[in-house]
Amino acid sequence: MAPIDRTSYSAPSRSRYDVVIVGGAMYGSSVSWFLSTNPDFDGSILVIERDPSYEFSSTARTNSCMRQQFSQEINVKVSQFAAEYVKNFRYFMGGDREVPEIALHSYGYLYMAGTKDAVDIMKQCQAIQAACGAGTQFMTRDEIADAYPFYNLEGVLGANHNLKDEGYFDGGTVFNWWRQSGKAHGVEFIANEAVAMTLNASETQVESVILATGEIVACGTVVNASGPRATLTSRMAGIELPIEPRRRYTYIFDAEQPLDRDLPLTIDPSGCHMRSDGRYYLAGCPPDHDPATDYDDFAEDHDIWEAKLWPAIANRVPQFEAIKVINSWVGHYAFNTLDQNAILGRHTRVENFIFVNGFSGHGFQQSPAMGRGTAELITYGEYRSLDLTPFDFSRIERNEPFLELAII
Repeated sequence: MAPIDRTSYSAPSRSRYDVVIVGGAMYGSSVSWFLSTNPDFDGSILVIERDPSYEFSSTARTNSCMRQQFSQEINVKVSQFAAEYVKNFRYFMGGDREVPEIALHSYGYLYMAGTKDAVDIMKQCQAIQAACGAGTQFMTRDEIADAYPFYNLEGVLGANHNLKDEGYFDGGTVFNWWRQSGKAHGVEFIANEAVAMTLNASETQVESVILATGEIVACGTVVNASGPRATLTSRMAGIELPIEPRRRYTYIFDAEQPLDRDLPLTIDPSGCHMRSDGRYYLAGCPPDHDPATDYDDFAEDHDIWEAKLWPAIANRVPQFEAIKVINSWVGHYAFNTLDQNAILGRHTRVENFIFVNGFSGHGFQQSPAMGRGTAELITYGEYRSLDLTPFDFSRIERNEPFLELAII
């Protein structure tokens, strides 16, 4: 990773803000936009982003996927709002005709089960999702073969599938418009880095944020929106988080014999996944050995493709034996080692420190609901649209996981 050009860092325009957000990628932009457009919030907002190119942010290296196939009801509802938001993006942005319409490519997710236990879990999850109004259906092996005859179904006993509001979308456009519209509503974005925080004598409030360029910014509320670097930010306030960067690998490939229909986002029992991506295909996977990585380590490991991913997808789709990789990248998950679920809400002791962290790979699709909810918490002192308290930081201190079974 090339070093960040700190010569372009800029100073804030004032010495105090009602809300200081550390991190200006998807979550810093989401929270600041929902705050700035809330008619009941009239405070000042500063967003601090250490790398305004966003080149190595999780936001820039996402696959922009969306699904309702989760095992926790609140995760299903969070993603349902995301689908509603994306499909009605112009409406939510105030009806401005310059705001583009965003397509949600509903190729669906197909979660394959390779064991009887996995089938039982699939059926339990399907019942939860259906109760929330999601279109998930359990498919037998024969039903999969009828709908998608290109699969080799050896070792597959069934799958959950949903073609309603599941697939992928242009998350980059959402991100760009949140930043642009937020600025128009008074949000101040600066290229700089938070390097320290000062607390009051009782250590119950963050009083100020110190920048790399030396400025000391007083604050009413601090929001940690630092993605995989969330732990570094929280430590400035004396708070530990179970969040670490984990590498995830993505490949775009062309097939010599393209499929005759869209490929849903297929989660193979091997842990590998693949989907259509326009005229090409996208595939990815975690490494078999999955330790925390350095914050600046984005080195590719080509053995992942040769030894794990290509054999898995060629086994599942024999037409993918003859393919050509045309692009690849490594991104970081902000991996919550406790339960791979988001960490939200206020700290139990440092009362003006708020978390939007630890999304573990599903942060892009959750950003509309989580940004809206965090803005409500700051404005009203409570969640009003969706009850997001299951994600509250207090469970981290209690060491009580809020387990989500559907993690990719």
